[in-house]
Amino acid sequence: MTSPRARALSAALREVRKASGVGLRELGRMLRISPTDISHWESGARVPRLETVALILGVLRASPEEREHILNLARGARERTWLTVGEDGIPAQMAGVVECERQASAIAAWEPNYVPGLLQTSDYTRTIMSAGDRLGADDVALRTMIHSSRCEVITRRDAPVPLHALIGETGLTEPIGPPDVMAGQLRHLAAMAGRPNVELRVVPRRVGWHPGLMGPFTLFDFADAPTVLYLEHHSSGAFITTEHDVSAYRRVVDWLRELAWSPEESSAFIADLAGEPTKRE
Repeated sequence: MTSPRARALSAALREVRKASGVGLRELGRMLRISPTDISHWESGARVPRLETVALILGVLRASPEEREHILNLARGARERTWLTVGEDGIPAQMAGVVECERQASAIAAWEPNYVPGLLQTSDYTRTIMSAGDRLGADDVALRTMIHSSRCEVITRRDAPVPLHALIGETGLTEPIGPPDVMAGQLRHLAAMAGRPNVELRVVPRRVGWHPGLMGPFTLFDFADAPTVLYLEHHSSGAFITTEHDVSAYRRVVDWLRELAWSPEESSAFIADLAGEPTKRE
């Protein structure tokens, strides 16, 4: 079974090799290991042993920071549940999400208070990342770039991933950024909602209590692996594969769909907001 942490490990190994300028065949010769095995490790199809990961990092001359980060991923790569904690966990957390998005066969996302990451514009993402001066300019630029590249999984020509996005009304009316940023984001949402692989529904306010009020979550389905439930918080996140929790959150998705406006009503609401981006109730 490919765990969420193993997916992050595969991405980290792939990136450190590419950054070193070493090809798969060349690395295989250096390690006396089959390039096919290395490819399987980098794709997440298999999990390398900790000793093998250390050997790869040594040959590629990874920095001490990269070495510590990747070896930490390797130590728990077979664990089904993965909790990332603290500022040091954010890069790994993001890598895990990106890999889940890249390999998913379908994605269902609920976001009550702002636009889900896969549907954000670069300006909207940059505004969030820059808020409160919690990140430096270089970190903001890097994370904005990563967020922007994520959209490719639902916009690519060949087999775009089906996305079922549920957004709280507050997530569309709260002024996350200045009027021009919000207007651009709303227009982008309207365009994305028109894609055949994207179903976007808005859950209105004042519908009473529902489990979605407890916070955002994402379900990643895979063709050849168990579903991953991802819970995101300010400086931590959890990747969960236990059947009980996944089933519980699938029921939450059904609950929210019943409360939400239809895709047509949701699109009309978004289009109306985009026509008057500064208007708020």
